[in-house]
Amino acid sequence: MSKDVLPPHLKPVFARAQRLEWWSLAWTISVIAVMGAAMGASQAMKTAWIEDCLSLVPPIVFLISARLERRPPTALFPNGFARAPSVAFALAAAALTALGGVLLVTSAMSLIRQEHATVTSVNITGREIWLGWLMVAAQVYSIVVPIVLGRLKLPLARELNDKTLFTDAMTQKANWMTGVAGIGGVIGIGLGYWWADAVAAGLISLDILNDGLRSLKSAAAELIDGAPRALDGERVADDASALHAALNARFPGAEVRLRETGRVIGAQVVGALPDEGDYDPATFWPGAPDRSWRLDHVSFIPPERGAE
Repeated sequence: MSKDVLPPHLKPVFARAQRLEWWSLAWTISVIAVMGAAMGASQAMKTAWIEDCLSLVPPIVFLISARLERRPPTALFPNGFARAPSVAFALAAAALTALGGVLLVTSAMSLIRQEHATVTSVNITGREIWLGWLMVAAQVYSIVVPIVLGRLKLPLARELNDKTLFTDAMTQKANWMTGVAGIGGVIGIGLGYWWADAVAAGLISLDILNDGLRSLKSAAAELIDGAPRALDGERVADDASALHAALNARFPGAEVRLRETGRVIGAQVVGALPDEGDYDPATFWPGAPDRSWRLDHVSFIPPERGAE
């Protein structure tokens, strides 16, 4: 991928996404510090804290891939660094999946062992204050930050068709859900329900694991040149389906193959040739013109070669 792959109208969007990821790192680190200071013996709080730590992975790999993908081809990488976003997406998805799996096992073991978490009181300015209230306050702070960041990232991810950024937004969603469940766990402990803490952590981990597995399947499909997948699942992307149908209609009898590299789609038509001089990818794009940048190239294999 060349550094000019994005059209001019998307360059400010990409720059804003990068700034937002830097802000994400700063705010997430502050949440980690606050949660670490207040978590005590609560399993749900520990689960949320670990999740917050691992939620640093998506913005980090996004920022690294953003620098790599704009580098020109080199002797060692003659095709450029087009797959940098794909690798970043796979790493983010793997981190999310690992997070959900580890936290699910941890919460299940707490229930099996019937571990009774206790929340003590602390002395602040001569007054005894139940530590649970400090935990709840920390969780409220940990909820506000990801809600704001997630809502800001989603539209940018869709405009850029960036799966790493989209996975990061889903991680933010998991973070605020963790905060809500964590508050319930802490209050449950205060009411004497020892199992509430571990159950809350388990519910959190199941949601995280589900998001992680879905993203990991999509990332694996992209790395092995599967059909372009949608941002939010394993199904084929709508614009890819429309492109496949348009090319089939335009070149009946030919075999159409699509694959996704980073943000863009590459098409191959086996068993047909275009009209003379008709090689501009934009002329084959069936959707809105401002999204034609998604089609990076269309290559053709003549009928006699395709039959070999």
